[in-house]
Amino acid sequence: MSRSESRPQQTASVPVGSGAAHPVTAAIPLSSRARWQAFWVCVSVAAITILDMTKVNVALPSIGEVLDAGSTELQLIVSGFVLTFGLVLVPMGRLGDQRSRRTLFVVGLSLYTLTSILCALAPTATVLLIGRLLQGVAAGIQMPQVLGMAQELFQGKERGRAFGLFGATIGVATAFGPTLGGLLIALGGPTDGWRLIFWMNVPLCLAAIVFTLWLLPDTRTRSRRPVQLDPVGILLFGASVISLMWPFLFTTGAPTDNPARWWLLVAFALFVSAFIAWERRYAARGRSPLIPLKLFRISSYRNGTLLQTAYFTAVPAMFLVSTLYLQIGLGLAPVYAGMTSIGFALASAVTSWIGGNLVSSHGRIIVVWGLVAILASVGGLVLAALYTDPAWTPYVMAAIMTVAGAGGGLVIAPNQTLTLADIPVKQGGLAGSVGQLGQRIGAAVGTAVALSLFYATIYRESGADSDTLVVYHDAFAFGMMAVGLFLALAFIVSIVDLTVRRKNHEVPDGAEPRMP
Repeated sequence: MSRSESRPQQTASVPVGSGAAHPVTAAIPLSSRARWQAFWVCVSVAAITILDMTKVNVALPSIGEVLDAGSTELQLIVSGFVLTFGLVLVPMGRLGDQRSRRTLFVVGLSLYTLTSILCALAPTATVLLIGRLLQGVAAGIQMPQVLGMAQELFQGKERGRAFGLFGATIGVATAFGPTLGGLLIALGGPTDGWRLIFWMNVPLCLAAIVFTLWLLPDTRTRSRRPVQLDPVGILLFGASVISLMWPFLFTTGAPTDNPARWWLLVAFALFVSAFIAWERRYAARGRSPLIPLKLFRISSYRNGTLLQTAYFTAVPAMFLVSTLYLQIGLGLAPVYAGMTSIGFALASAVTSWIGGNLVSSHGRIIVVWGLVAILASVGGLVLAALYTDPAWTPYVMAAIMTVAGAGGGLVIAPNQTLTLADIPVKQGGLAGSVGQLGQRIGAAVGTAVALSLFYATIYRESGADSDTLVVYHDAFAFGMMAVGLFLALAFIVSIVDLTVRRKNHEVPDGAEPRMP
């Protein structure tokens, strides 16, 4: 069957959290081969973006030394990317739902290529920061289209398999990023090795543009009506995101941190209240709000979004704190510090695939057990740092990371499938981008909290008579405490969701609703 041959559109009625039903339609009629080819293009774009978020972490000590960047600048190089990423996610998700996802892929990838070149050539920390902020904008343009396209390409069990593969790719990219970053630094040397991290993006993005134009179907919505992007809603939404993330972006644990920054959380509460009021009024007038608040009436979507936000608040911080402890505390080279996460990457790839295939029959209980495994692993990492011989600590931590990866794979892919199970196809990009926003905000908050505890412990305990290794033991333990608390929140949400489903008799014995 050729790529241009089509199959009939199919519609399935799916139970939602409120007990109502709505049609979920496979909107792109393509052959199976063409759909999977398009899907792998989308997954490749997601992998490039996620890799870039984590491989930069391992380069922070090198960047700080070469560009004479302080802890605040280094924090912003990591979290500034996440800030601009989060700011444009939801508007671009909405635009993709209304118009052409393929066009937005090309625009995002083109900008990502140019900003990667800027970062690679950056002569100062300020230029690098500007490049990373613009890179975040590019990422925010392209990432919402990934889940939106997957929603349109697949349905039923095939969608579960697709999200399983998507989760496996994200898990591998998240965990393998530090290893790849460390390897590039080793190849390029301590002075310019970190620049290879950004140069690597250029050929990958150019190849992705070619395959996007070649293999992605045209999802353009033919309409004479102008694009509805709710400009007032966008402004209030942007102000809410900035006021929430700003205090955490400037939290480094240093004694010079300005405590006045926390007053911005009051502004956040005011902006969020104004945003919600405006969106309700906008929708009541028959217009299309930036975020349809009725999405959150669907229990599977609401709980799944909260769970993945808590999960991604914890896991990037776990990688970052572990890498810093191994590099700064134990003096491990970046490439070896990054290699401790290889087991996580491989294990999560396997269990993501397994979880994606089992989620339609076993449901939320898979996520619960995945969180149990990764919570136990966090405790194991702390015990390994405190009580194992420093020569053996990296190996023990690598083994524990493998267990954590097995648990993480059972969280990411099944939860993604469950979260979007009851969402109409043409709202897939918007719904997915809201979830991505939760992940990005969570990652920024989690890394800021963990880094603050890590560095604050070092500042507090360092002194002439201090045992350096003991200081870093304590710093690592406090940083991982935050990781454990956020994972515990995700676990509580998963238990609540499972209990509500069983209590309401939505599904028998823990099995999830029939997938659309």
